[in-house]
Amino acid sequence: MRESGVLLPVASLPSAYGIGCFSKEAYAFVDWLKAAGQSYWQILPLGPTSYGDSPYQSFSTFAGNPYFIDLEDFIARGYLTREICDSYDFGDNEEYIDYGKIYHSRFLVLKEAWKNSNIAEDEEFQAFVQENSYWIKDYALYMAVKDSLEGVCWIDWDEDIKIRKPEALRQYRKKFDKEIEFYQFQQYMFHIQWAKLKNYANERGIQLIGDIPIYVALDSADAWANPKLFQFDENSNPIAVAGCPPDAFSATGQLWGNPLYDWPYHKKTGYKWWMKRLEACFERYDVVRIDHFRGFDAYYSIPAGAQTAQVGAWEPGPGYGFFAAMKKHLGERRVIAEDLGFLTPSVLELVKQTGYPGMKVLQFAFDSREDSDYLPHNYPRNCVVYTGTHDNDTTLGWYSALVWHDKEFCKKYLHLEKCDDRESAWELIRAALASVADLAVIPLQDYLGAGAEARINIPSTLGNNWKWRMKKGACTDELAWRMRELAGLYGRVHN
Repeated sequence: MRESGVLLPVASLPSAYGIGCFSKEAYAFVDWLKAAGQSYWQILPLGPTSYGDSPYQSFSTFAGNPYFIDLEDFIARGYLTREICDSYDFGDNEEYIDYGKIYHSRFLVLKEAWKNSNIAEDEEFQAFVQENSYWIKDYALYMAVKDSLEGVCWIDWDEDIKIRKPEALRQYRKKFDKEIEFYQFQQYMFHIQWAKLKNYANERGIQLIGDIPIYVALDSADAWANPKLFQFDENSNPIAVAGCPPDAFSATGQLWGNPLYDWPYHKKTGYKWWMKRLEACFERYDVVRIDHFRGFDAYYSIPAGAQTAQVGAWEPGPGYGFFAAMKKHLGERRVIAEDLGFLTPSVLELVKQTGYPGMKVLQFAFDSREDSDYLPHNYPRNCVVYTGTHDNDTTLGWYSALVWHDKEFCKKYLHLEKCDDRESAWELIRAALASVADLAVIPLQDYLGAGAEARINIPSTLGNNWKWRMKKGACTDELAWRMRELAGLYGRVHN
């Protein structure tokens, strides 16, 4: 079935209190997507973010981001008053997130709500903690200890708690019992609110596409609580870390620093931890986009302590055996393989063997020097086409800055000779929707005609990413009508 959807991070919604969340604006956006003839809402990872605010560096692969908890729901529950919420400074720019102010305000407000909730007496809360005990107890303890040490990563904790000696765990759980409950409260409320929003979307024919990063952060409860899963030495220090080698974009490569998996150990366990992780993802989302899919075929290993990624080497990943185990354990699930970048024949074969649709990005197509798999006439049906992703500039920003010879090629290919830059961006949307790809997903900024100021992320940079928010009222009835008409023209409307 031919379908279409919109990419928009939850954080980019125009909710109250400084950042997009599971608020009435999220429900209104679902209604607007339905009116616009869309079938999917794609978001970025929902985990609690760490330094740099990237959703791809999370304190837990299982936990939800407390920033997305709707405070107005707490007001309705009587946990907070509007006066309390309004007394905190969450930033005053409605188009950009001030993460510094959010960090210093949000947890104080959440703590007040927790104190007023009497959550310990709630049987459903108790059941939630018990059902999720395989991750939530370690996560809550991790965050409580981390807070007590002013945010220090577990690698630098005292040895007894760093290597999880049983007596140390008992002492810290007793010492921080209230703080642990506070973090469990956050996760319970996140779960309730997200489940309600997802159910609302599904009832209206909107499916949620979520994102699972292949790696977890070193500064995470996952790495601390499960050292056997990673390439750590006997003192739980990394032996090697993740990244990618030097290329045309970076002479020294990219040093991500994530711990690498001990794949032979995972295989021995039947990939038990991964199956739990994927199961949790498929409970949270209808479709899961697996980031850095090529890492399952081969991954780039950099010795711990290296200053750049120049000294790394490629190592074999788990290959199709991982996905065979996944299909056996979870059945056939809906997956999108993020297969962007330079792909070896073995990666292409792995994607083909799984049967999962790969990604096509129009912004990668118009290199006038060579034919490209990203040009629409080369697409298979079993793929997902994007004008751009969260790592790209907006299509208007990209097209405006395109070098002359590539722009001329783009104009000839899409017959844009008489279009200005803004209308040309719409024609790229048209090309995506007109393609044979089963699914077309367009970033909301492209539908809004936004320029480079609305870019979500510039990879390998810190300080100005993940901040953009759409203006209130940006999603108009007129825009929904235009989107619906265009999607309908190419057989992608089904509601």
